[in-house]
Amino acid sequence: MTVDGAETRMRLTVLGGFLGSGKTTWLRHQLHHGQFRDAHVIVNEAAETPVDDALLAKSSALTVLAGGCACCAGRADLIVALRTLCDERSRSLSSESRLQRIVLETSGLADPGAIVEAIRADPVLIHHIVVTEIVVTVDGLHGLSQLASEPLGRRQAEIADRLIVTKLDAVEPKTLARLVATLKRLNPGAAIGGAINGSEAPPPQDAGAEPVDLPDLSGESAAPIFATRLMLDETVDWTVFGVWLSALLHARGDQVMRVKGVVRTPAGRLLLQSVRKIVQAPEILPEQDDAREDDTIVVIGRGYEGEDLRRSLNYFAGIR
Repeated sequence: MTVDGAETRMRLTVLGGFLGSGKTTWLRHQLHHGQFRDAHVIVNEAAETPVDDALLAKSSALTVLAGGCACCAGRADLIVALRTLCDERSRSLSSESRLQRIVLETSGLADPGAIVEAIRADPVLIHHIVVTEIVVTVDGLHGLSQLASEPLGRRQAEIADRLIVTKLDAVEPKTLARLVATLKRLNPGAAIGGAINGSEAPPPQDAGAEPVDLPDLSGESAAPIFATRLMLDETVDWTVFGVWLSALLHARGDQVMRVKGVVRTPAGRLLLQSVRKIVQAPEILPEQDDAREDDTIVVIGRGYEGEDLRRSLNYFAGIR
């Protein structure tokens, strides 16, 4: 809706990207430096136990939607959350204090296009919210292989208004240049930027870089990706868990796409994350007074049974 030519609806930025591509790291940096100031941030995680919200303390307001992707299983919850924000805004007596912007960080398993269509099809939201930008992060390390093998990863890149190639410092410039060239062919209308640990950095420019010829994935029916929640109690030693995780990633690094969680160790609360076989350096998190479920690890992947992971961890920990 417009008044005297000015848009009066709330602006919505959708932030997407495949598992482990760096969405939260990028958003966290934006919030730290004052971008999306006064925006209400909605974090959607496919797993029942949320983790990313622990990293977004700089947001002025935060809603967590866990246990289902906002494009499918969690769509109803997303619509309810957005309608609630619309109702609160409508009841605000002061136009200066009304919410003007929402940022939705989607699950790595979500299709941003389906989310946008759901919002546009809702008879209430269409009058209160306008989607202004779809930002999609692309993993500089794994982006080419994901575009070649994951239909979802390709759909995410195709729908973006802006693509952010992450982990620029961890990849050879020639590989990054081929990824950028491939993205330009896949989505010629998107702006392409880059990031290192969330900080803006220009991706390599190589006019001679050849894009990768991507296979046709229209008929692909890969095994479904799912999340497994592992609880770590006092019987699981931190060192033993580290050995188990290393062994798991060595054996199933192509099937285990993402591991993330917050664990309590002698060094404090540690954020633990991995993308395929690469384990990121643990980060110490501040103590929190809420009832957040620490010592919970979420493993996201395909091609195995979740119960197999639990049995394997118990075996390493000596739990019978």
